[in-house]
Amino acid sequence: MAKLARVQFATTLPGPKPICLVGTRSTTGIANLAPFSSITHLGSNPLLIGMITRPDVVQRNTLQNIIDTESWTLNHVTSDTVDRAHQCSAKYPADVSEFVATGLTEHTHKGVIAPFVKECPIRYALTLEGIIDIPANGTKLIIGRFQLADIPEESFSEDGYISITEYDSLASTALDTYFTITEHKRLPYARAPKSD
Repeated sequence: MAKLARVQFATTLPGPKPICLVGTRSTTGIANLAPFSSITHLGSNPLLIGMITRPDVVQRNTLQNIIDTESWTLNHVTSDTVDRAHQCSAKYPADVSEFVATGLTEHTHKGVIAPFVKECPIRYALTLEGIIDIPANGTKLIIGRFQLADIPEESFSEDGYISITEYDSLASTALDTYFTITEHKRLPYARAPKSD
């Protein structure tokens, strides 16, 4: 396969995944945004989130900013932000902020170095726990420890469930395809029947 076709095939194969804008800040203060869909939780105690970054054979501003500051945010992409979020995947120079380039609004929290995206209703901050190299293809698993969530109080219930559909969080496949999410059903925690 041609390179782009291979990438499209590989990223579509697992099906839709969450799409977030990763907010970072350089050591010179430039705010950076990049869309990532390779995000998953790695455990709840401590609450860890994993994110795969592409091989760093070229300058990766997001990766470098995370290494330098140990801080980043994840901001759920919505229907209102998807076009601007997609534009953040363009290769801007390190001294150009994607916030400025796309018209998204930087939002800050005391004690968090990385910027949040004001237009994204579900957003949270992470601190660097570790980076694991994946030698087979040169990618890296970036592990973040949950720092704080900035989400509407009414978006989550007492059992911890976050209503991502109510706040229009999107999913994606490939490099350019985005999906709305519809909740099909919630089922009770599964337990094996007790034997007599």
